[in-house]
Amino acid sequence: MSDVAAIEQLVSKYKSLKQEIKKKIVGQDEVVEQVLLSIFSGGHALLIGVPGLAKTLLVNTVAEALGLNFKRIQFTPDLMPSDILGTEILDRNREFVFMKGPIFSNIILADEINRTPPKTQAALLEAMQERSVTIAGHSYKLDQPYFVLATQNPIEQEGTYPLPEAQLDRFMFAIYLDYPSFAEEVDVVKTTTVGLNPIINPLFTAEEIIKYQQLIQKIPIADNVIEYAVTLVGKTRPKSKEAPEIIKKYIDWGASPRASQNLILSAKANAALHGKFSPDIEDVQKVAMGILRHRLIKNYKAEAEGITIEEIVQSLL
Repeated sequence: MSDVAAIEQLVSKYKSLKQEIKKKIVGQDEVVEQVLLSIFSGGHALLIGVPGLAKTLLVNTVAEALGLNFKRIQFTPDLMPSDILGTEILDRNREFVFMKGPIFSNIILADEINRTPPKTQAALLEAMQERSVTIAGHSYKLDQPYFVLATQNPIEQEGTYPLPEAQLDRFMFAIYLDYPSFAEEVDVVKTTTVGLNPIINPLFTAEEIIKYQQLIQKIPIADNVIEYAVTLVGKTRPKSKEAPEIIKKYIDWGASPRASQNLILSAKANAALHGKFSPDIEDVQKVAMGILRHRLIKNYKAEAEGITIEEIVQSLL
């Protein structure tokens, strides 16, 4: 199959995929789109929202529709690295056998990742980056494709361990979930209080998703689009000559080169999923908010004046 035909097939399956997800998820179209962009780009995503916004249901539904294995890990203050990675046990033959932990799955929901200590957070983030875990000197490859979708509750501070900025940078997207509109909330209540449980049909296989990820990486992109993405990221750094006044005034640290890479990868995915054979500047702008919002660190002036990261990124665009 040619690349053109493969992209056309992907577009068709992507439309069906979104319809399948809508059987259980009401509204949240932009959130669903960013989660799928992250998956087809081969990245991980951080879902930030208050309790009760169906973050777990969303991830579970996406996993079902993609035909991937799914496991949920509830992060707690007493969770140890071995609880998620696995451990060696002594079997009846007096030999050590490795028992895989819940991290061995295609899609991992790391629920409330900021509730567990840094040691366990680091174990998960190492697995995210390396796609493998090392136990007692033995390396074990994780199932492919592999995605971590972590959730974080922004309203609770007591008893939490905020992710350091260097670890936040490992996530391709930071996705904010907001309350549904009145009409959407009415639909949610109607569909979830009548005992119905819609069946989600798997539309992909693990092999197909890997194939489409490779296809998206091969998509050609013009130099001016890459230069636009790199310039945009460069403007977020307050010590850069190109940084506008709002950045110098309100930002302590800007985005890393990983942000430029993720902008291009996700712009390619956005173009492919919408039937375009090469991304343009509009595709970069479409994904910029999710890519940059967790990579900029505000200073005390921004906090004092109530300036949000979203306002700052919007001013750059």
